[in-house]
Amino acid sequence: MTNQEPNIQVLIVEDHVIVRKGIKALLDETKDIQVVGEANDGQEAVRLAGDLKPDVILMDLLMPVMDGIEATRQITLLHPDIHVLVLTSFVGDEKIYPAIKAGALGYLLKDSEPYELIRAIHRVYRGEPSLHPMIARMMMKEIREQPVVKPTPDPLTARELEVLYLLAKGLSNEEIADQLVISEVTVRTHISHLLAKLHLANRVQATLYALREGITSIDSSNG
Repeated sequence: MTNQEPNIQVLIVEDHVIVRKGIKALLDETKDIQVVGEANDGQEAVRLAGDLKPDVILMDLLMPVMDGIEATRQITLLHPDIHVLVLTSFVGDEKIYPAIKAGALGYLLKDSEPYELIRAIHRVYRGEPSLHPMIARMMMKEIREQPVVKPTPDPLTARELEVLYLLAKGLSNEEIADQLVISEVTVRTHISHLLAKLHLANRVQATLYALREGITSIDSSNG
């Protein structure tokens, strides 16, 4: 790996200038992360996502013009390869679940430590869920109260259950492939199939499903 080009390109979406500049200053000191743009609201975020094609978007929720939930929904629909990490001070149930349903891969509080933000960016960049245990527990409460969508009649295969278990533990596709001695392409295929069978949109929802069904636990899924 060379030092010429940062690995992870990040767009910061935050309507408070002081907060935005503070996050940028922190990320500018991280060698493999490059801030490629800043947005004041969700509408600008949608536009810049299309223009800049960042790897990761740090998304505030409460913003003028367009909130972070709608911006996340539009961006993940238009640009599935862009991963959204919600970064907010808002911990209300009515915001967390809609943000995840909209396609966010992670949810981090603004009072988190700098190393937690850097770690979350790396996890989301790899396509892995990044939920603080407190947020995961709140999500579990919310998902238990949601109507259960009946899965397709086609049950998960034994291999798909293995992949789901490892995915819910936070392993990357590469790590799952290594553990099961299969290719990453095969892992992606299994994940695609199990998401379709369970009517789930992404890895975060798959992790929450695994928690709800007792396939894994919160402690083992956050390592």
